[in-house]
Amino acid sequence: MVLAGGEGKRLMPLTSERAKPAVPFAGSYRLIDFALSNLINSGLRRIVVLTQYKSHSLDRHVSQTWRLSPLLGAYVASVPAQQRLGKRWYTGSADAILQSMNALSDERPDYVVVVGADHVYRMDFDQMIAAHIESGMEATVAAIRQPIGTASQFGVIEVDAKNPGKIARFREKPSDPQPVPGDEANALVSMGNYVFNAEALIDAIQRDGEMENSAHDMGGDIIPAFVEQGQAGVYDFTFNDIPGATERDKSYWRDVGTIESYYEAHMDLISTMPIFNLYNSDWPVYNQQINLAPAKFIHDSEGNQGRTNDSIVSLGVVVTGGVVERSVLSPNVRVGSRSLVTDSVLLDAVQIGRDSTIRKAILDKDVVVADGASVGVSKERDLARGFTVTETGITVVPKGRLVTP
Repeated sequence: MVLAGGEGKRLMPLTSERAKPAVPFAGSYRLIDFALSNLINSGLRRIVVLTQYKSHSLDRHVSQTWRLSPLLGAYVASVPAQQRLGKRWYTGSADAILQSMNALSDERPDYVVVVGADHVYRMDFDQMIAAHIESGMEATVAAIRQPIGTASQFGVIEVDAKNPGKIARFREKPSDPQPVPGDEANALVSMGNYVFNAEALIDAIQRDGEMENSAHDMGGDIIPAFVEQGQAGVYDFTFNDIPGATERDKSYWRDVGTIESYYEAHMDLISTMPIFNLYNSDWPVYNQQINLAPAKFIHDSEGNQGRTNDSIVSLGVVVTGGVVERSVLSPNVRVGSRSLVTDSVLLDAVQIGRDSTIRKAILDKDVVVADGASVGVSKERDLARGFTVTETGITVVPKGRLVTP
């Protein structure tokens, strides 16, 4: 079960017209493609995607991209909020499962894998399922090691001293995160991925649904309930082995829930030795196969050469006499003569005119930058035009805007 109903307020304005899992990433992908690719590569073939917030583009992407052969009962299906329990929307991730309980009753599984839809990583869930079964626990939480200094941003897992595979305490964003036994520099934090015994999950979800004081959240309510019963185990992501992974990109995981983390995750991709390697053919990340011409870099009428350095360039891109450095260009982007694009992320069909400058910016789909205009050069000017500028100086231009000089 893929939880894909999040509103994604911290990613605004990228989520103003689309669900967070549908936000484009790395040129040719959507954020949800990473979770679905991991499940498919792990041998899991019966997948439901629970959607809610502005889900049209997400539902369309799932239906167009994730078509599995039905011969052996395989499917990836979007399940919108169905209001099966009354005229109300999902109140939390646990409530999303409660209102979609028919998906479980129809399949009658022994085990259920529940994952988020907005993280960038590679993970073999088959190994986690095997560890869950061996542990004898009713619930298992995937955890990744994070530096003590940043662990307070996440749900922190404290393990049993006598049984390191068992969760002793689970605390949401504590001010004093406790380190992993034997690793004083790091704490274990939840990745938002879980494996459950199906009957135990159904019972916990139904009991939680009757509690008026519950937030009906998987991490905030369901997992703590299993911890209290002594039935919550932890799976350390450090020990998950992915074919084709290197020591540099092994155990990479990034929550791209903010503009800063979304931007930084893109910058991780374009380094000479990327921290996350998109080119691992042994564990591919699948995406929608679009019918576009190859990218092209050409001279303009004045002889200026279109070129790129340290960048990701998608199909359909044309750079005419402009320069692109340390950036990600999505399908159908155009860059005009004498324009300079640096340290930026350009989503689908962005048009950059002549003599334009783009610095440390994210331009959403269909943005048009007129001749001689700039983005990311003046914070005051960008704010005056209604653009978002983060504390770290990233300028975000909303979908479909015209940027004039």
